[in-house]
Amino acid sequence: MASAVSSTTPPPVEPPPAPRAGYGQLLRTPGAWSFLLPGFAARQPFAMLTISIVLLLRHTTGSYGVAGVVAAVTGASMALFAPRSGKLADRHGQSAVLVPGVLIHAAAAALLTALALVHAPLWALIAAAVPTGASVPQVGPMVRARWAAVLGDGATSGPGPRSGRHPLPATAAAFESVTDELTFVIGPVLATGLSTGVHPASGLIAEAALTLAGGLLFAAQRRTAPRPGSTRADTRERHVSALSVPGVRVLAVAFLGIGSVFGGMQVALTAFTQEHGQPGLNGVLYGVFAAGNMLAGVACGAIAWRTSPRRRLLTSYAALTLVCSTLWAVPTPLPLGGLGLLAGLCVAPALITGYTLVEALVPATSRTEAFTWLTGSVALGQAAAVTAGGQLADGFGASAAFTVPLMGTALALLTVVSLRARIAPRGGATKEIRHERGPAAPRPESLRAADTS
Repeated sequence: MASAVSSTTPPPVEPPPAPRAGYGQLLRTPGAWSFLLPGFAARQPFAMLTISIVLLLRHTTGSYGVAGVVAAVTGASMALFAPRSGKLADRHGQSAVLVPGVLIHAAAAALLTALALVHAPLWALIAAAVPTGASVPQVGPMVRARWAAVLGDGATSGPGPRSGRHPLPATAAAFESVTDELTFVIGPVLATGLSTGVHPASGLIAEAALTLAGGLLFAAQRRTAPRPGSTRADTRERHVSALSVPGVRVLAVAFLGIGSVFGGMQVALTAFTQEHGQPGLNGVLYGVFAAGNMLAGVACGAIAWRTSPRRRLLTSYAALTLVCSTLWAVPTPLPLGGLGLLAGLCVAPALITGYTLVEALVPATSRTEAFTWLTGSVALGQAAAVTAGGQLADGFGASAAFTVPLMGTALALLTVVSLRARIAPRGGATKEIRHERGPAAPRPESLRAADTS
């Protein structure tokens, strides 16, 4: 009789997933504002550093090529040292890494400014650029790690998607991307305005001052910081490098391409506005590009997506490559601003989904390091693009410099498409979607058995 009843009883139906949490709920998280406000000030210089160096050295040397080389060394140093900084923050705490870092960065940036103003040789500028870049505080990844900690799973979640644990992580990832893009709206405009309207060195001086003040204020907020070393009993997790995860390496390549857009656009727009006799328009055009990033980021955080992050990454990256293929042919500033806006609209979804995917691919004990690998990849791509763009702008003009974002995104897109299977979080697309929508009720045994079959 029991078997007859069980054979006719319909299987339980899984309840629909909870609705996506919004920005309002996210910002009401206890303790959030204590690290958001100083974190915003401390990450602002990230968007100011490259353009400030380019504008200062273009003024003192008269060469985009020299300016690009020094800016590239700065970016490469940041890319190489950022993951180490993230790993140290995971093990020893954010304040222990951040406080000496911002002090060193302020001193190194001041030295680089002084050397540029006295027309020091290239080797001296490069020597000062190394510590300037290496000491850039990784505030963005640290803020993301704090979100994971205050949302309740930073000490307990392991590798794989965290579906069903909290409705806010995907919204936090989108919010952080919006914040990043807002810094790229304000930073280049501020740096350009100071460098062209006040003094060529004032942009870099302001960058160092903001880094010092914001970094120290952020480091002082210890209550919301993740606990050093995590609380996992399995100590083997503590020493797993984030870069050992194949999906992280693929995402790092994708972020290299995004960095090539940032760096290529900065140099190409500077050369373009110089050629048209409107150097002050550079910050406005780059601000329009960054505004597109911010608007798309706001939309990404507000939408309850039904497609997986991996699919959205591929789609947005293909669109970004398509837009970049048209930049070199634009003759005047107005249509260039429109295309820059479109490019920005494509960048934000790629960034957001990349951070969402990497959070599902690595254990919590390596999360800050993983975020810094992506941030460092952006910096490295930016550095390479600034170098290539500067050489092309010197030799062939601004139109040639605009081919750098195209080449960077095209090569990265080819890599990501070829290795797309490696960026699928454990559990496949179903768990990816559930991770973004929010928590669902526990699955009945019959359905969980079906999932594994």
